[in-house]
Amino acid sequence: MAGPTVRPPAYQLLADELRDEITSGRLQPGERLPPEPELCVRSGVSRSTVREALRLLASQHLIVTTRGVTGGSFVAHPDAEQLSEALSTGLTLLSNSAEVGMADLLELRRALEVPAAGLAAQRRTDANLIEMRGAMFDPDLDELETMLAAHAAFHAAVASATGNPLFELVTRPLYHVTYGEEIVENLPGDYWARIDADHRELLMCVKAGDAAAAMEVGRRHLDYIMVATAR
Repeated sequence: MAGPTVRPPAYQLLADELRDEITSGRLQPGERLPPEPELCVRSGVSRSTVREALRLLASQHLIVTTRGVTGGSFVAHPDAEQLSEALSTGLTLLSNSAEVGMADLLELRRALEVPAAGLAAQRRTDANLIEMRGAMFDPDLDELETMLAAHAAFHAAVASATGNPLFELVTRPLYHVTYGEEIVENLPGDYWARIDADHRELLMCVKAGDAAAAMEVGRRHLDYIMVATAR
């Protein structure tokens, strides 16, 4: 026999209602939400419930609240970095469970990064090349944490070079998922030297504007990581 249905708290119901208005576009970025007294009347809840709902939406970066005569709660403008952080948190939680493994992450990276490498070669600017060069590391001198951070920064720079902010938004969280201790201990001895060599080759292809070569390097790079981390 099924147990009784648990009704969500009133603040959650109000937050869900306002979230629907925001995500549907009925409330646009920069638009002011109804004032608290109006929300109380409309929803039949107390002011403390309204404030709790607004705090929840603010914690999800959906609204911003300001004080003063012209203050109030306003629909937040989309922020790629905050959205990326939210995706990163969810992805990390999944990767720490049994549902998502390194092979799943690399499969997704392959689907995204190979075409991104081609677009980067076609669209890159001098500033993009400088950013990519700045993400290089020395496999003979740098420590593991430095190389992991540089690896993430390099691929984020390639995504940025596509000129399509959605590539950067979607791929950046993938680089914040850390290698497990078991994987790190079993990497081939020349692993980081190979990663460094691939990065340098990809940079040259992007600099030369050779989209086909850039995609091939990106494909080989991820195929190598797939094999090396599966040992």
